[in-house]
Formats: sequence, structure tokens, C-alpha cells
Amino acid sequence: MKITFFEVREKEQDFLAPPLQVHGLSFFKEKLDLETLNKAKDADIISVFINSEVTKEIIDALPKLKLIATRSTGFDHINIAYAKEKGIAVATVPSYGTHAVAEFAFALILDLSRKVSNANRQIREEASFNISNFQGFDLFEKTLGVVGTGKIGKNMVKIAKGFGMKVIAFDSFPDQKFAQENNFQYLPLNDVLVNSDIITLHTPYNKDTHHLINKENIKLFKKGSYFINTARGEIIDTEALFFGLKEGIIAGAGLDVLEGERKLKEEVEFIAHGYSDVDNFKTLLEDHILMEMPNVIVTPHIAFFSREAEMEILKITAENILAFNSGTQKNVL
Repeated sequence: MKITFFEVREKEQDFLAPPLQVHGLSFFKEKLDLETLNKAKDADIISVFINSEVTKEIIDALPKLKLIATRSTGFDHINIAYAKEKGIAVATVPSYGTHAVAEFAFALILDLSRKVSNANRQIREEASFNISNFQGFDLFEKTLGVVGTGKIGKNMVKIAKGFGMKVIAFDSFPDQKFAQENNFQYLPLNDVLVNSDIITLHTPYNKDTHHLINKENIKLFKKGSYFINTARGEIIDTEALFFGLKEGIIAGAGLDVLEGERKLKEEVEFIAHGYSDVDNFKTLLEDHILMEMPNVIVTPHIAFFSREAEMEILKITAENILAFNSGTQKNVL
């Protein structure tokens, strides 16, 4: 059984090799794409992260492939329908970093509310201790709107309660028992947008949540509210977010994910070969503008990236592969 890992750092190899040592293992730091595809040409199993797009073309080029083990909860980087059509199993890591992501989202909230990054930038760049531009606001008694109350969203609720915040939430499958235990209310999405001082996204990305926040409902946000996204960039229409910030509807945003972020990471290729997708090109430009706004914090998709979460990802991935090899299925879609 040949197993090929992509997007793996050296210390991750050290963790993965012992439990999988009876198999033919290959590790590569590069992502899987058409240029690196030959590294997996005889693989029975491939393991990838979110920057490797497992397309129909890539699947067709791997005739021995039996399992795609993604080291992530999300799987929008994999052509799931075609993999199933070809009889290829796809295993995910359904739950990891639930505390890490919630804590990071709150770090963004605290940074925006107290202007920490901007103050630090002034000290570093100007050696100025002028405080006139850095008056913040308390989180106490502000209303946090949580969109998506899975494990991460639930942790957001608990943290918010520790700050003395009021919480309202939207979820397609509300957990009323949890709401009662934690003294908050589920509301329709539009009501959450209207009544929240801070809105934070924690819903999975799929066809139903694509542009869940869009050009129409962005106008419902409370004027001067703040927006946090540590979920997936495509859940909000970038053009709508840009409009909300430009018009002053949204006072600031903390973004760990961007719509089209893979394209941002591939700008060298973009510059070298040109770009024909007009809509994505527009999104790319708007993402760049967002990153230059002083009231927007952008981080490189690291909300999950704690030591503890990383070890959990690797542990579950190894377990998924070992289970598959033993003839059972674990965390297979």
C-alpha cells in the first residue's frame, strides 16, 4: 500500500511516520497540483491539506487511488462527486481545533475593539506614543451574533458569556437545549444581522451557504457593527463586504479567510500566465483592497493552527488511513 502526503512539514512527518511505517510512505512539502502529480502516480492513498485542489483531472491521473485523506474538516477543495463516482473514498477530520478557532476569532474581536494591531504598528513605524487614534470599546453588554452553532460556534457563545456579552444566534438546526443552558436566543438570520454589534461566522461552506452574507443582507447590518470570519471566505460575497466597509455600515472586519484565497497564494502564476476569469479577478483585486484598509485585519488562515489542534489533525488522519487499510471506514463521507 503506497501512501503519499502533500503539504507536510518535517515535524509532521516525524509524527505520521511511526503509526504508518508498515506502508510505503512518501512526504512532500508541496501541494498536490498538476506539476507535482507525478509524485503520487502509483499512490493507493493520498493525504492533502486545503491548498491541494483534487480535481477530476487529478483523480483521473491516479488510477490506483482508493482513498483521499484530507487533513481538514472542510472538503470543498476535493471533487467529492467525481471521487465517489470512481469508487474513491474521502476521509476528513470532522472535529479539531474547536477551541483554537473560537479563541482566535475572539482574538480578532479584541484586536478590533481595542485597536491593538494599529497601536503596535504606530509604535514600530513611528515610535509614537500618541493615543488619540486608539480609543476602543468594551465588549461587556455588547451583542454578539453567532452564525453557525456547531462546536466552534458553541465555544464562541461560552467565551462571549465570560465577557458579559449578550448572544443571539442563527443556525439551520438550532440546539435549543444548549441555548437554554447558556441563556441565548436563536433568531432568523436577518434578525441576527440587524441586532448584533459583532457578527461572527462559524457555519460550514457548501452550496447552501455560498454568499450567505451578500449584497442584499449586508445592508441589514447594524451601522457601525464589526464582522469576523474564521470559517470560509466564500460564505460572504467579497464585493458585499467591501461595500459594507466603504459605506460605513461595517466599522471593521477580522478575516482569517478570504474568498479566492487560493488565487492570492498563486499570484506568481497569475502574473506569469495572465488570468482570464473576470469574476475571480475582481474578487482578487477587492481582497487586495481589503488588506490595505486600516480597519480590516487579515490573517493567513491560521485560526486552526495551534500545537494542540495540529497534533489532533495528524492523529485522526493516521487513524483514518489505518482504519481504511484494515477494511473499516472512519470519518469517510
